[in-house]
Amino acid sequence: MGSGKTISLAGPSILIIYMIIGFMVFFVMRALGELLLSNLQYKSFIDSSADLIGPWAGYFVGWTYWLCWITIGIADLSAIIYYLQFFNNGMPFSPSEGVMISVAAIVFIMGLNLVTVKLFGELEFWFALIKIIAIVVLIGVGLWMIFTGFTSTAGEVASFTHLWSHGGIFPTGVTGFLAGFQIAIFAFVGVELIGTTAAETKDPERNLPKAVNSIPIRIIIFYVLALVIVMSVTPWNKIDPSISPFVNLFSQAGIAAAAIIMNLVVLSSVMSSMNSGVFSTSRMLFGLSREEQGPKAFGHLNKRAVPANALYFSAVCLLLGAALQYFVPNTVEAFTLATTLSTILFICVWLMIIWSYIVYYKTRPELHAKSTFKLPGGLFTCWVVIVFFIGMIYVLSLEADTMKALMVSPIWFIILIVGYFGFYKPKHK
Repeated sequence: MGSGKTISLAGPSILIIYMIIGFMVFFVMRALGELLLSNLQYKSFIDSSADLIGPWAGYFVGWTYWLCWITIGIADLSAIIYYLQFFNNGMPFSPSEGVMISVAAIVFIMGLNLVTVKLFGELEFWFALIKIIAIVVLIGVGLWMIFTGFTSTAGEVASFTHLWSHGGIFPTGVTGFLAGFQIAIFAFVGVELIGTTAAETKDPERNLPKAVNSIPIRIIIFYVLALVIVMSVTPWNKIDPSISPFVNLFSQAGIAAAAIIMNLVVLSSVMSSMNSGVFSTSRMLFGLSREEQGPKAFGHLNKRAVPANALYFSAVCLLLGAALQYFVPNTVEAFTLATTLSTILFICVWLMIIWSYIVYYKTRPELHAKSTFKLPGGLFTCWVVIVFFIGMIYVLSLEADTMKALMVSPIWFIILIVGYFGFYKPKHK
């Protein structure tokens, strides 16, 4: 959803933005991979943070990661309303209609998650498959349009030359280039789940490196190549920031049915994200409860081995987030606010992973020495990543809409401090 706005801000330089962020996130994942393989008792970055930095770090990362997925869920609600407008003759919904759609989506996803873990896995498999097939088809159709010199309904001839013939690679200058980073970073959030899930497979020493090392290839195919195709079919300055360029590509080809199908695909993609988010948040609360870092009620499982209380709490928080649709009826603005807050929180989580790695590198040199999956560059890479992500926090202060979310974010850290010192008492060994 955000790619249209990002292209309008940065132009073709968005391709460079995705590659820069992709490599930085890849280094975070390499650090996480080495950490998880250094101690197979670690099941996630929460365990490594608590062990290497201290109990407060596990508490901070666990609860912040929970809020990360709640804010993603709120952004997903904005996206669902936005995409459903296509089936409402392109007309925006009223604030009350937006809230009703949000409530229906939350109840549907919560119902799926209450049944069994197996159903979640099955649904996620099909959701993911639909997304991958859709992007591959889009790339295929786009290449056909480019190589046949296809003329779109807007009178534009598809050509790779569009990437540099409308103001060059950096048509909006340094300001536009930096502004493009916000939504682009948001596109990568959740990548750390690869490390967490791969660490729980039967053969983590083989599966974790394989999963992490495939990240750059996926970035090039599913992000960079897809956007190359989109901007070659329609020049970047003709892309409407309020319309998904992925849906628009098929509309430009004059294939009405394909545009309808693509809207359904992106809707399934959003539902997939929300499904993952609700699943992740409930398990995060369950884990925090079991570590005595959250209310005991969240640690109970129902007859189907689902942490129902944790699921209900996350759903209620999402319902409160649905109120954003009422107070900010502009879905793109609501989406930007939610994604910026999520981006800030995820940057904090990624920086905590790097911090954990630095402590591990300095205090457990024997484990690093025998590691077969070392972070390239070691501590130097860590500091490059830290400087980059702190710089990204500064970049978020440059735009008015992202600055709003940046100003709100300290409230969460105040809540965490009060919660930690007021309610959670670290266990003394």
